[in-house]
Amino acid sequence: MEETATKKQIYPLEGMTCAGCAASVEQHLRKEEGVEEANVNFASHTISLKYKEGKTSFQKLQQSVDDIGFKLLPAEQAAESKKLREENYKKLQRKFWVALAFTVPVFFISMILMGHVPYANYIMLVLSLPVIFYSGSQFYISAWKKLKHGTSNMDTLISLGTGIAFLYSLVITFFPELLTAGGLEAHVYYESAVVIITLILLGNLLEERAKAKTSGAIEKLLQLQAKTATVFRDGIEVTVLAEEVAEGDLVLIRPGEKIPVDGILEKGKSYVDESMISGEPLPAEKNVGDKVVGGTINQSGSFVIRATETGANTVLSRIIKMVQEAQGSKAPVQKLADRISAVFVPLVVSIALINFILWYFLGPEPQFITAMVVLVSVLIIACPCALGLATPTAITVGIGKGAQKGILIRDAEALEKAAHINTLFVDKTGTLTEGKPRVTDFRTGEGEDRKALQQAVYAIEKQSEHPLAKAVVAYLESQGTSALSGTTATEAFENRSGFGVEATFNQQTFLLGNQRLMKESGAEMPVRLAKDAEELAAEQKTVIYVARNGKVAGLIAMQDTIKASAKQAVADLHKLGIEVIMLTGDNPETAAYVAKETGIDTFYAEVLPRDKGMHVSNYKQKGKVVAMAGDGINDAPALALADVGIAMSTGTDIAMESAQITLLNGNISAIAHAIKLSAETSKTIQQNLFWAFFYNVIAIPVAAGALYPIWGFLLSPMIAGAAMAFSSLSVVLNSLRLKAKKI
Repeated sequence: MEETATKKQIYPLEGMTCAGCAASVEQHLRKEEGVEEANVNFASHTISLKYKEGKTSFQKLQQSVDDIGFKLLPAEQAAESKKLREENYKKLQRKFWVALAFTVPVFFISMILMGHVPYANYIMLVLSLPVIFYSGSQFYISAWKKLKHGTSNMDTLISLGTGIAFLYSLVITFFPELLTAGGLEAHVYYESAVVIITLILLGNLLEERAKAKTSGAIEKLLQLQAKTATVFRDGIEVTVLAEEVAEGDLVLIRPGEKIPVDGILEKGKSYVDESMISGEPLPAEKNVGDKVVGGTINQSGSFVIRATETGANTVLSRIIKMVQEAQGSKAPVQKLADRISAVFVPLVVSIALINFILWYFLGPEPQFITAMVVLVSVLIIACPCALGLATPTAITVGIGKGAQKGILIRDAEALEKAAHINTLFVDKTGTLTEGKPRVTDFRTGEGEDRKALQQAVYAIEKQSEHPLAKAVVAYLESQGTSALSGTTATEAFENRSGFGVEATFNQQTFLLGNQRLMKESGAEMPVRLAKDAEELAAEQKTVIYVARNGKVAGLIAMQDTIKASAKQAVADLHKLGIEVIMLTGDNPETAAYVAKETGIDTFYAEVLPRDKGMHVSNYKQKGKVVAMAGDGINDAPALALADVGIAMSTGTDIAMESAQITLLNGNISAIAHAIKLSAETSKTIQQNLFWAFFYNVIAIPVAAGALYPIWGFLLSPMIAGAAMAFSSLSVVLNSLRLKAKKI
């Protein structure tokens, strides 16, 4: 018998509103015949499925997901999925504003004008209808579908609480004598139902806005891939799609073009911007025999490469895959309210029904009315409004406070985890350092005319395309140096690849380059300048020697400078008990210098992108709670794999979209602030949830009549509604306390 083929694919998944939804889909699909794996990524709205094609099909799984209120889309409809989420967000906005518009007058009539407005109950009924049947419809539909399959989540709790409050009020509006006949007040609870729905919609809206760009990282990575390539077929240049390039093909790369595949340079030379892969700011010089990476950008000069890795085997494709796997490997964080909802809902309903039966047979006259009052009181007082507000209110305040400090936080998961960080990996370039070279020193020999030497250097470097030359030109222009009248160009200019340049200016021969160029040309080195060069090199600065007519006349030192805030930031993190580890693709000497200057004890140098993720994984396996701070595409896999990814906004969009926290202005000192804010917000969430549950533990027995045998006290639905409102208010006020906290 032929073995059934196994298919593994990532599909878009729509309709989720909470982490509990993700768990519901996973549990439901894992019960389907032929399904081996079902892992939902709530953040990216995708699901990774592994199933036997002979035992089930995508269409069958799609229908199964639809049955419980969600939408599973084919893999090729990822773009349509993004568009659908945007449309759903706009729909959610409309529902919220409609709910708010009708809730305000209902609340105003109920709380302030009750008894002063004729037919108040009927007016509130009419105003509540759009909130219940339009704005809140999604909760009821979702709850009904889950009920049919024996599951529940926050939608179940919301629909149960608001539905009972509305239906009870509806009955009392038309048949008030059911209560007044027993001497009870015919109070309605329309305001409770509509306020709950409006506040929950606000929480959903804020959460969706925070997650709006979560899945953008993969899309941005895909955009980096070249679309077409120029290859030689039978000696003729032919333009083909990048995916059609085969291993061994000769590919022509023109200035400014993206390199479509990995390869070896066969002909020509150039400078290639590899910052999107290496994270290092300086373009790399490429000569015959050097490797080039797909997705990097050719800056100057045409060259030909021989393709060595194509399609899914290129470095960029592997990085994309690593980010996808890292994001998918994160199990969705289950909010406490979602985790216990499956127990809480049937428990509350059971308590309400048991007490209805007890009061109906054992309670005082009128027994049915008394039993119904107890039933409604239990269900109303157990309404999960406080549970629903516990997290989003704290998150809203926490995220707002973070934004004031230059800290953008994506979601509650990041806030919860950041409070427990004990290990922080930081990228060097762009995180600890500025990320671009600049001139730090321009020194001249004894007796040299500084201005004349700067003028000569300026004229020569203006002819060069090297990034260091451009930095020198920028520095000299900032010092007021400009081209002399009639001497905008040198008289002769020759690039000495790997060494520097040789040029003639004002009938004098100049050499600008490294120490090897000076030694090879036999240039005389004054003792003082030689000593200066050693000092500059010891500070891990790049030294450019300037020789005129066979004698070194000056030195230019350049460095990717350490950020002013880096040292204090590391010290602040150490005070919080966090181990700081530097990862860099730079050489060990430079890494050691930066580590020493910033107070970092541990560093790993010459680290490739895949190795950064490996280091993160290794420390996580040791039981560490790991954060990764970086700014480049090369950091994206590690940012996604870390418990908390922290990106510099001065870096790439992909780094920011792979991270859970973004620091505005690239200020690394904000990392300590983010961790402190996380701890305070997480503590507030825990307090909110505690009081929300404590309220239910105390309030439900009271609503069930626990005090009646002792004091003859029976809680009325009106008091139950007020208690429920107070519990929600206490959660909101506790969250607002965050604004006064110092971080």
